[in-house]
Amino acid sequence: MRKPRTTRQRGLLVAAGLVLTLATSAAAQAPDLAGTLVVVNKGASSVSIIDVASGRELAVLPTGAGPHEVAISADGHTAIITDYGARQPGNTLTVVDVHGLEVIRTIDLGPHERPHGIAFLPGDEQVVVTSEATGSVVVVDVEEGRIDDDLPTAQAGSHMLALPAAAESIWTSNVRDGTVSEIDVSTGTTARIIEVPAQPEAIGITPNGVEVWVGSNEHGTVSVVDSEDGSVSQALDGFGWPYRVLFTPDGETALIPDLRSEELRIVDRDSRSVRHVIPLSGGAPQGVAVTPDGRIAFQSLSDRALVIVIDLESGEILSELSTRQGPDGVAYSPLVLSRD
Repeated sequence: MRKPRTTRQRGLLVAAGLVLTLATSAAAQAPDLAGTLVVVNKGASSVSIIDVASGRELAVLPTGAGPHEVAISADGHTAIITDYGARQPGNTLTVVDVHGLEVIRTIDLGPHERPHGIAFLPGDEQVVVTSEATGSVVVVDVEEGRIDDDLPTAQAGSHMLALPAAAESIWTSNVRDGTVSEIDVSTGTTARIIEVPAQPEAIGITPNGVEVWVGSNEHGTVSVVDSEDGSVSQALDGFGWPYRVLFTPDGETALIPDLRSEELRIVDRDSRSVRHVIPLSGGAPQGVAVTPDGRIAFQSLSDRALVIVIDLESGEILSELSTRQGPDGVAYSPLVLSRD
């Protein structure tokens, strides 16, 4: 016959049950780590395709020399890498079939050397890419590998670009001239050139196109351009090098990796207050991406050959994904491709 439990034993069981309930609840609330990451390895002239859940590298594929940035189609099937070049200027795009884990074509941009910032236009048939050498945004047909248009920024050092969700305009950061350019997509003309704090590189735009956030390498600040009236105001300061600006799909949160101070700031867009500062000492944070639901971020650490996975709500680092040398641009695909 089993002896009745003592009061102390019953208390311990209740406590254990409570801990188990809390742990189960926390696990249920934790973001689901799934999908595939496409990571540009700048130092290795390659691209890694990584299963997010397991951290396993499914493929490593060759690119042109010195790849920097990557754009991914809405369905996650196609990734396009800008082959910026190393000592010699690059002038190609590497097109990757993410599902097939293979390079399917290389697109020659001709005179448009030093391609850098890149994004898909709605419909995923075309990408737009900056060319630092020609001071333009090149419109490229992905399937045909053809240049469809050449849109002038009318400025020097056009490095990164940003598009609102409707993609009616393209905004570029022009490092050498200290400006941003707004290009009207329907006419292909430069609609406005707006002066911003010196050496603008990082640029991001809210999905509704209302605010353009721009980082200044010289002053270590992030400014906001009002797209309606073109006014410029300072949002944040104290950066070493605000390397990138990326908004979550709902436009409520900005992610700003600081390459020199080695940290990631997670910022509330409305109040311009910092929710979390994630220290990344020894990492040299560069490219950043976010899941479509805005819950998970992926931050490349160039000096550690890693991408860290971050819960944006808590600011917690969930996992680390190994890459090859010098990871920079990163993109997320919802495809689940884990191979046995």
